[in-house]
Amino acid sequence: MEPRINLFETPTGAKVAKRFYNTALALDGSTLPKAVRHLVELRVSQINGCGLCVDMHAKDAAADGETAVRLALVAAWRETTVYTAAERAALELAEEATRLADAHGGVSDETWAALCAHFDDDQVATLLCVVSMVNAANRMNVIARVQGGSYEPGMLASLQL
Repeated sequence: MEPRINLFETPTGAKVAKRFYNTALALDGSTLPKAVRHLVELRVSQINGCGLCVDMHAKDAAADGETAVRLALVAAWRETTVYTAAERAALELAEEATRLADAHGGVSDETWAALCAHFDDDQVATLLCVVSMVNAANRMNVIARVQGGSYEPGMLASLQL
């Protein structure tokens, strides 16, 4: 399967990619633990079948010290013992928010309560932004058929404004 288009080679696509990347940098200032963010980014990308984003988020997480076991088990997180209660709450939010069309009611009150039991308002806001942004990026990449496998941590740094 060949990519349909290289968004970085179009004037509008390149502008949006730069702004998207720089918006993601704003999330780095949050007190949300980086491990939680990585797990959520990876899980959302897995659900959406985005090869580029699965590649990127798994490699970025590994570069930041995440273990191979925890990365390998994200897709089956409910059936594992390697995630904290806070990480589980974040992963549940990631799944429900990514599968809005399947849930009809959106994110459940139970999921929201579990999330708020583990994270402060800024961290919850960060999680909402992470889930939303990754979903948007996944959709662009899947529609354009962008392939995973060649990402190297830090390679998007040239997009910084």
